[in-house]
Amino acid sequence: MASSSFVFLTATFLILCTLTKASNPGLILTLVNNCPFTVWPAIQPNSGHPVLERGGFALHTLTHHSFPAPTQHWSGRIWARTDCTYANNRFSCATGDCGNRLECNGLGGATPATLAQFSLHHGHTDLSSYAVSLVDGFNVPMTVTPHEGKGQCPVVGCRANLLATCPDKLQLRSPPGHGPVVACKSGCEAFGTDELCCRNHYNSPQTCRASTFSEFFKHACPATFTYAHDSPSLTHECSSPRELKVIFCH
Repeated sequence: MASSSFVFLTATFLILCTLTKASNPGLILTLVNNCPFTVWPAIQPNSGHPVLERGGFALHTLTHHSFPAPTQHWSGRIWARTDCTYANNRFSCATGDCGNRLECNGLGGATPATLAQFSLHHGHTDLSSYAVSLVDGFNVPMTVTPHEGKGQCPVVGCRANLLATCPDKLQLRSPPGHGPVVACKSGCEAFGTDELCCRNHYNSPQTCRASTFSEFFKHACPATFTYAHDSPSLTHECSSPRELKVIFCH
């Protein structure tokens, strides 16, 4: 009787574990394209972390793509590439291009581009940190929306279309010169000074300051990083979210 009770309890425990695992399958990353055009999301891991979804793919308008996040600590960034073409055996994008590849496979992207930054599964309470950055400029509106997390889990990002209001000196046009505005550069990219790029003497929280250019981005999208030493409070730590949703053109 004792033996059969032990077998029953063991079986029950295994069933409960299986049910728990099934009802809590882990963190899901979902990329949603609400833009009225195709975007080509790109995913770059930080050094030492695996490439997810081969680093890039096409995402047609009004569609989404979901995939499981790594179960261990992972950090990296996600952005959208726009106006991509494939001609003469060459893939290229007007913004966010990663070495003329559809699948970036760990490569970074050309600036300017709106960035979502992540650090998943860290800390004692399974924290997932996330932020949206315009430090490298802007190419599409983007938000990050967590679902079913605990603690600080706000929606963050930039919903405004800054292509329409981008100052002349920051505009990136494609084709160059006479084409439409496809992205809005950072002050650093446009002018390259140490002060605007927070380099050398200016590379500290005390000397790296907001500029008139970063304030343009901040005024439109206050819940984003707009220069290198912007407020750390803009990074949010959400405990055990069920899903993190990156929405382009939210």
